[in-house]
Amino acid sequence: MKHFILALAASFAISLSACSQSNKTKENNMEAKTLVAYFSATGTTAEVAKTLATAAGADLYEIQPEQPYTDADLDWTDKQSRSSVEMNDRDFRPAIKGKVEHLDSYGTVYIGFPIWWYTAPTIINTFIEQNYLKGKKIFLFATSGGSNVKKAEKELKSAYPELNIQGSKLLNHPTSEEIKKFAEEGK
Repeated sequence: MKHFILALAASFAISLSACSQSNKTKENNMEAKTLVAYFSATGTTAEVAKTLATAAGADLYEIQPEQPYTDADLDWTDKQSRSSVEMNDRDFRPAIKGKVEHLDSYGTVYIGFPIWWYTAPTIINTFIEQNYLKGKKIFLFATSGGSNVKKAEKELKSAYPELNIQGSKLLNHPTSEEIKKFAEEGK
């Protein structure tokens, strides 16, 4: 009986060790994978995202609205345009097509967007709220015709204090060296 109990205890200890190793492997894999998720209304942010994904060795995911934006929707001078209406209601959450597959396998997530009304478009809030990003290193990047990304970073950190948003970068016509340097931040 004593040998049986010792064998059972040894078997239990080996099982715990195997589980621990499995969890460590899963954690290491999670840290190794990187995702570049981006929203681009005109293609400018998409180009930067593709370059960043290549530099970071990351997977690429386009945040697509269920209803694509038209040129009229993007007319910021028209107070009744879709983008103006959405940005004037900070609680608005445009619906998104699709879903990130295997999000739990990513340890680092870059989120890119154009700056609208000095901040992130509300579709970025939709993306964040529909995806479990807690525990991941998050880096923001943006493109803009004249604004910087710091207000967007501050607002997203305030809205989602549980997230590990590590920083942001404005990437207007970035050089390959700027992209490489930003990609290194996520490693």
